[in-house]
Amino acid sequence: MKDSKTHKQAFWFTLINYLGVAIGVISTVFIYPYNKEFLGIVRYVDSMAQMLFPIMIFGGAQALIHFYPTLTEHNKRQLFKYGIVTILCISIGLLVLLILGNAFVEWENYNYLYYSLPIGFVLAFVELFRRQATNIEKLEVPTFYEKIIPKVSLPIIFLLLIFGYLDIIKSLVAFIISYFILFFLLVIYVLKHYKLNRDFNFKSLFSEVPKREYYRYSFYSFLASFGSFLAFRIDTFMIPEFLPFEANGTFSIGVALATSLAIPATGVFAIYAPKISAYLKNDGINELGKKYIETAKLLFFIGAILYASIVLGVDSLFQMLPTYDKLVDSIPIILLLGVNVLFNMSTGFNSEIISYSKYYRFNIIAILVLAILNIFLNLFFLTQTNLGIVGVAYASLIAMISFNCSKLVFIYKKFGILPFDKHYLKLFFTAILVFCVCYLLPENTNALLNLIIKVGLNACVTVFITYKMKWVYSLNYWVDKLFKLDKQ
Repeated sequence: MKDSKTHKQAFWFTLINYLGVAIGVISTVFIYPYNKEFLGIVRYVDSMAQMLFPIMIFGGAQALIHFYPTLTEHNKRQLFKYGIVTILCISIGLLVLLILGNAFVEWENYNYLYYSLPIGFVLAFVELFRRQATNIEKLEVPTFYEKIIPKVSLPIIFLLLIFGYLDIIKSLVAFIISYFILFFLLVIYVLKHYKLNRDFNFKSLFSEVPKREYYRYSFYSFLASFGSFLAFRIDTFMIPEFLPFEANGTFSIGVALATSLAIPATGVFAIYAPKISAYLKNDGINELGKKYIETAKLLFFIGAILYASIVLGVDSLFQMLPTYDKLVDSIPIILLLGVNVLFNMSTGFNSEIISYSKYYRFNIIAILVLAILNIFLNLFFLTQTNLGIVGVAYASLIAMISFNCSKLVFIYKKFGILPFDKHYLKLFFTAILVFCVCYLLPENTNALLNLIIKVGLNACVTVFITYKMKWVYSLNYWVDKLFKLDKQ
């Protein structure tokens, strides 16, 4: 990330995401534990929306990135508009099927689909417009809307529910309304910076991109997105089918805190998506390989510090909170899913390299195999063991590690690049050594002091050694820049 514009985007993207995470973490530890049942319902509805929106967008967002660099300016706009039309048409079709299905399907939780459908509709548009914002390098404001609005609205809805101003049904409706506020703000912003005309004739688009090629790529992208849900988001959908909604709420708390580790990776992957596509289209494999290593080292560095902080300090942090008794059950979930996130960050932008290359079909095969594995593992742990939601976390851990290892091997075989070099290995072993030393330090009876000493020491020593050894370019870039600003 050596150009200043990319650094600026990465900085603001990460800052906005962490603001959202901060709001989410505060809500997770102080508000959500007071009504785990409603939290479980919200996550259940959200998981169904996550299952519906890949169907609605049908690969249009990925196609927007994949074909965008090679198109004329006119057809770039047509490609974007075609994604909009796709979402509208499929959404109407799903609504008709949902209404008709109500007369034939006997499923206890079927009515929750009526809440999931509008959220899925918004998520599909958010995904498409966010990709377009990435193309025009206007990602900061859409990120702010996407990450902040839901994080602010949900705790407010929770408080209104807790204090009796809303019931569960009205709370779900309010949750849907908050998503439509996000939708309208995002559309207004992107269209302000990227004007569209009323020309909905797509003949010129499909003369430049063969329709068969477009639909084939979109179909495979759809399978990858839908498979990703089955592989990585099926947990919160399956838990309520075997355990109470309260258990789903406990699991969701663990997921929310563990996945906060992934914010830097989300920013880097989103910003680099067009660049990866361009490298692959222009045979820039050597440059891609350098960026692959550079970003993987950066993300491992950040992820290792954050995950070590959680392992060393999460129990001490929770002990200082009034909701400790309601949060302690989520600790094993946080630790197990945290390994998931760290491993994914540590291997760089694997999925993006495969998705925007001519080998994109591999993602579909790998994800669908993984989806079957994850469903099988979830069923096994939920029905054949007494581990409950901890078993679900183990299933997710096995699935994620298997998936990432398969991508690493595939990319190396096809492109001859890996996200590791000798400096990465030095950083890896240093992070482990520093963590082990801090972990073995004697426990302090004062939870706050224990938190500050162990977490603070681990972070400071790891940052200091990494900076001095110049293992992570971005760390030295920002530290040196701040140092020079101070001198001025």
